[in-house]
Amino acid sequence: MDKADIAGELIDETTAANIAKQTRALQPANNTPDCLECGEEIPAARREALPGCAHCIECQQLLDTANRNYR
Repeated sequence: MDKADIAGELIDETTAANIAKQTRALQPANNTPDCLECGEEIPAARREALPGCAHCIECQQLLDTANRNYR
């Protein structure tokens, strides 16, 4: 095995590790079907449209309004 082969393997290993890291970072933060604010179930359509969403529509609207008024 020459230096080019070793370098190629190192690049492959580094690339695979970086891809795995980025894939983990893209995983949804919230895996539960329940709203973190009110505890009600988040509708399946919302969870499919926004993977990782943590709040039901009503709670998210309240949070958005509060954040808008906070500034």
